[in-house]
Amino acid sequence: MIIDKLIDKIKLTDNPSVIGLDTCIDYLPEDMKAKCVTLSEAGKQITKFNFDLIDTLKDVIPAVKVQVAYYEMYGVDGMIAFRDTVKYARENGLIVIADIKRNDIGSTAGAYSKGYIGKTTLADGSKVTPFESDFITINGYLGSDGILPFVADCKEYNKGAFVLVKTSNPTSGELQDKTMDNGKTLYDNMATLVDGWGKDLVGKYGYSSIGAVVGATHMEQAKLIRKAHPNTFFLIPGYGAQGGKAEDLAVCFENGIGGIVNSSRGILCAYKKDAYRGLDYKQAALKATLDMQKDISRCIK
Repeated sequence: MIIDKLIDKIKLTDNPSVIGLDTCIDYLPEDMKAKCVTLSEAGKQITKFNFDLIDTLKDVIPAVKVQVAYYEMYGVDGMIAFRDTVKYARENGLIVIADIKRNDIGSTAGAYSKGYIGKTTLADGSKVTPFESDFITINGYLGSDGILPFVADCKEYNKGAFVLVKTSNPTSGELQDKTMDNGKTLYDNMATLVDGWGKDLVGKYGYSSIGAVVGATHMEQAKLIRKAHPNTFFLIPGYGAQGGKAEDLAVCFENGIGGIVNSSRGILCAYKKDAYRGLDYKQAALKATLDMQKDISRCIK
């Protein structure tokens, strides 16, 4: 199971964190940013920045999360950078989470899935995955017919998915915290659906390859979800720049496992912070990653 591979990597690195390569030109050092006067050059500089961070961090992190929106805004050249980044990360032994938050019905959901975790069939019968990743993020709020095509590909190709359950943004409660007719919140109903979608993909550690996105910024809700859904592995955004603290997200873990915590700007832009003054972007990213590891580990063990 791919979830077992992820947990094995977390154990090997002793690091339950995933670095978000949500890279835009504003995050690049000035000499690299100055070259980004065309979409083509922006794509090249973003790729170089990402490759440098992968080379620097690959031995101390288990995974990277690559947010596709930061690449789509640079058009085709950005998507080439996305493709090359996920390919290079996987070649270097990292688990790759493609943060795509796709959602649609039936055949359209299946087409989205083929691009990242399934297979696209060409005219000669050969099959390819253009942006092959290990996990994707998906939005389940269209219901089961928008999720089952992704689940089918997870089963067939040993892939995984994280479904939006309780997101980290401040206004998520406008919908997700509402109580439904059965007396449970919308997010808890979604977590129950996630359990069902992932019941055939539970690995040796007791967690399913169909997991949940649960924000570090909502501790009480995360605590309730963990208690009610013990087999659900969490992707935990919101740490650092969004205000989530290690003390808050500790409720997502049981015996040191159960989730992986994302940091993006806190690592990508570490070289801009006073705490890492004098370090280049690679050195600062490494120091910030190790600081994050220590911060989280002291709270979950």
